[in-house]
Amino acid sequence: MKRRIRYGSMIVLLILFSFLWAVKASADVLVQCPGDTDGDGISEDPNIVCRHITGGDGYTKMADGLDLYIFSFGDADGVPAQEVIADLTLKAQMPAPTIAVKQGQELYLTMTNVGMVVRPDLFDPHSVHWHGFPNAAPIFDGLPEPSPTANMGNSFTYYYNAVVPGTYFYHCHVEAAEHMQMGMIGNLWVTPAQDGTSVGGFTKFAYNDNDGSTGYDVAYPLLLTGFDSFFHIASDTVQALPFAAMYDEYPMINGRGYPDTINPNNIANQNGFEAQKVSSLMTATAGQRILLRVCNISTTHQYSFATTLGVPMKVVGRGAAILRGPDGKDTSMLVNVLNVGGGQAYDVILDTAGVAPGTYFLYTTDLANLSNGKQERGGIMTEIVINPL
Repeated sequence: MKRRIRYGSMIVLLILFSFLWAVKASADVLVQCPGDTDGDGISEDPNIVCRHITGGDGYTKMADGLDLYIFSFGDADGVPAQEVIADLTLKAQMPAPTIAVKQGQELYLTMTNVGMVVRPDLFDPHSVHWHGFPNAAPIFDGLPEPSPTANMGNSFTYYYNAVVPGTYFYHCHVEAAEHMQMGMIGNLWVTPAQDGTSVGGFTKFAYNDNDGSTGYDVAYPLLLTGFDSFFHIASDTVQALPFAAMYDEYPMINGRGYPDTINPNNIANQNGFEAQKVSSLMTATAGQRILLRVCNISTTHQYSFATTLGVPMKVVGRGAAILRGPDGKDTSMLVNVLNVGGGQAYDVILDTAGVAPGTYFLYTTDLANLSNGKQERGGIMTEIVINPL
């Protein structure tokens, strides 16, 4: 019995030592931001965007009130480098912080691994994979085989030259099936160089279309994901992870199931931290165009969704490319239902011209995904509110 106690104490001390080492390493957090002359993390060069995120753990609340343990990224922008690990442990967000840049800008994205507070036995590295980035340099691609990954207490700065506009997403590629299931996923898009000019009566566009066909007035991300609660609870309680049985029974938009999808406020978890910061409530004025930036990152499901009758959906982009043929022919399409496979991204325009003011729904056509676990009337559903002129 004494040997067992002594052995257990040694393990605890080892874990404590490793955690303290990681906290000490916070003084060595290195944030690269060319053109930042005053140390505020913002480059004075308008063509350079600097962002700082963390990789760690936390909790997020499901629409039925259940808090689930997650891995994800957190927002370290504006936090002094020496305080990042101390201040941002257990503050993972679901979805991860949104990243948006303009075509032609250079992005310096620093990711600091703050470790797993709930699971100090884990020493998982983390990475950032910009899904769909064309011709990514292997060192910045986030795959553990050809790329550096940030170990606990360390940072790595990724560099991207955003030359191709469109809708993307990002995620951790270390032990991808586990880390993506646990929530390491975020919205990411690149606005086109045409933005800010007047084309076809619009000043905001999904792509450089030269005719205003992808012009819009308001835009909303729709990050389609899902959680397997058994998998998350097993990780939280240090049990064997059920990879073969993985099945998402909490389908979500932007990390929320209905009715939380229409809550305009941040949602706090059981620790009081506002881990969910992205609402899916869509509002527009009659006659406006709504751009939906749609991605599916579920590890187990394809998702199909539709809008209630009267709100047409036009797909104008897919895989961060405008739907046009090599000869410039318009290949955009009107759809009643859009099926989004895992890893796919679409740009969809809802044109409210001629649509009567009121509240409409965007919802999955698969009834099994209209639930929050065992709770019905939830899951992938949100509202589109069209206000009168």
